[in-house]
Amino acid sequence: MSENDNRGEVQELAQDLPAGFDGEYPIRIRGLTNAFGDFVVHEELDLDVKRGEILGVVGGSGSGKSVLMRSIIGLQIPKHGCIEVFGKDITDAEPDTVIGVRNRWGVLFQGGALFSTLTVAENVQVPLKQFYPELKQELLDEIARYKTVLTGLPADAANKFPAELSGGMKKRAGLARALSLDPELLFLDEPTAGLDPIGAAKFDELLRELTDTLGLTVFLITHDLDTLYAICDRVAVLADRKVIAVGTIPELLQTDHPWIQEYFNGPRSRAAATSHERSQDSGKALDKSHGGEA
Repeated sequence: MSENDNRGEVQELAQDLPAGFDGEYPIRIRGLTNAFGDFVVHEELDLDVKRGEILGVVGGSGSGKSVLMRSIIGLQIPKHGCIEVFGKDITDAEPDTVIGVRNRWGVLFQGGALFSTLTVAENVQVPLKQFYPELKQELLDEIARYKTVLTGLPADAANKFPAELSGGMKKRAGLARALSLDPELLFLDEPTAGLDPIGAAKFDELLRELTDTLGLTVFLITHDLDTLYAICDRVAVLADRKVIAVGTIPELLQTDHPWIQEYFNGPRSRAAATSHERSQDSGKALDKSHGGEA
């Protein structure tokens, strides 16, 4: 297939894609209740996710962070409540009836969740083959290479198997697959868990850059305080079976809920805040020096 043929196929594919969501809240949740038998995880939970933001989601063990994400992407059926994505109520919808929504988000599960018997490129191609089975293999390979490099992996990583990758590379490969369909929404479950501080910081930088460049809205479950301070626009706090507060970290510090105070005023949070302030000061000093040279 020639380059012109590839370009034509991409243009035809683009014509079939829905227009981007231009509302204020691509995700709106009202009265969500999740339960496993008699154990209630969420009860009358409400949450709005703003378009274009990185929303950090935090909470204690068992607060239902992952269950909330799974509810939004349709892997967990709630007991009752309403979940709207791109203005559509998807709470009780069958997968085939909301395909126009589900091919507009990408998901990175904990650990990357790569298929071990497939190469990185083949993993990236899985969503493409699911939603666009008419695409030629040459174009699939081209897209997979592009997504691989986009996430900071070397081009030759596309031909490697997950067992040949480091932990950080597996996270990036999983991110490449999550971005394969050019999503508007990106769901990440503990993306920096298990990474060393340098690797985690680099992943945070990559995520911030991709969010700004691609116009993503990011739902980010994390316990990493450095991540919260470095890249999250707002933070949603899960406790008492609900979202008890949503806001910037300074706004959350004004609330008197004991879990929030303990979490954001603990020694690890203070260390993360200090590190973030130093990073900002270094950035300002660098900008000022460049301005002086100009």
